[in-house]
Amino acid sequence: MVNRIILNETSYFGAGAISVIADEIAQRGFKKAFVVTDKDLLKFNVAQKVTTLLETAGIPYELYSNVKSNPTVENVQTGVNAFKVSGADFLIAIGGGSPIDTAKGIGIITNNPEFTDVISLEGVAATKNRSVPLIAIPTTAGTAAEVTINYVVTDETAVKKMVCVDPKDIPVIAIVDPEMMASMPKGLTASTGMDALTHAIEGYITKGAWVLTDMVELKAIELIAKHLPTAVAVPGDLEARDGMGTAQYIAGMGFSNVGLGIVHSMAHSLGAVYDTPHGVANALLLPYVMEYNAPATGEKYREIARNLGVTDVDSMTAEQYRTAAVEAVITLSQTVGIPQKLVEIGAKEEDLPKLARLAYDDVCTPGNPRDTTVDEILGIYLKAFG
Repeated sequence: MVNRIILNETSYFGAGAISVIADEIAQRGFKKAFVVTDKDLLKFNVAQKVTTLLETAGIPYELYSNVKSNPTVENVQTGVNAFKVSGADFLIAIGGGSPIDTAKGIGIITNNPEFTDVISLEGVAATKNRSVPLIAIPTTAGTAAEVTINYVVTDETAVKKMVCVDPKDIPVIAIVDPEMMASMPKGLTASTGMDALTHAIEGYITKGAWVLTDMVELKAIELIAKHLPTAVAVPGDLEARDGMGTAQYIAGMGFSNVGLGIVHSMAHSLGAVYDTPHGVANALLLPYVMEYNAPATGEKYREIARNLGVTDVDSMTAEQYRTAAVEAVITLSQTVGIPQKLVEIGAKEEDLPKLARLAYDDVCTPGNPRDTTVDEILGIYLKAFG
């Protein structure tokens, strides 16, 4: 079997890392930036931490903030048109997965205009050209969009989330600076952190996992267990923010190259139908899907439990360490305040069959360690409902 790893050309980590941006832009000969962010990051002066550096260095830029929390086809198409008019020659994405995913779509379509409809990018599209150069600066510690070859766009007409997989979209530079994450509210810190844990666990147990990705996913699980409670409880703790920033990045290094599973498939359905925040959906569903997948995971739940801080796992039976791994995820989820039932986030029982069908058809489903059916996914939704 041939295994592939695709990562950024260059990545920076640590407090104050955004200070490198002007030098990187100059060294690469870029002239004008098209800055993709969202309205909240402008409102709370987070994006300005970057634009001020551009202004000081005399680098012209244009702002684009027409980005929803679950970015849409319209967000991407409007961005493509605005980029063309702007005269920019590179992109800077500031935010969580939503601005970064939007920027990826803009960059890919700009250099591959035959995909202007956006919906034809779903899955693995036959793009010919690399994206417009993109510098990604995450403000959340969850999606790892800055290091992945994936992006997600909502098709509001079809009421579905489209997962687009394209090695040509990966940012050329990622800047993971905990100071850019320090203003995240507790709820967002919790949900994005549990999103990162979902990436790490699904990336570790997916059918495509192998020794290199196993290594980074286990380290991500360890770092999240160590740092997420503090990041939620003490928002200004830069050590915890830095730990979470690194954890979500290395989780992305893994899953971007080996795939995910039905936690994401099921979360995508919730996002498409209810506009549920992606991190909340993943966090809520993770223990239910882990319980379902356990028989198909060999000894991997022992290592998940170990890296979540469970002791004496080597003396446990398979049933015991699998139960311990699920319970450790539930404990962490409850500690950081994640809802535990779908009814709490506005899901309707009559919608569950539709959600199950959408999830089964999702691009993440084939990577699940246990082969599944629509009825089995529906059973998981029912168990998680209320």
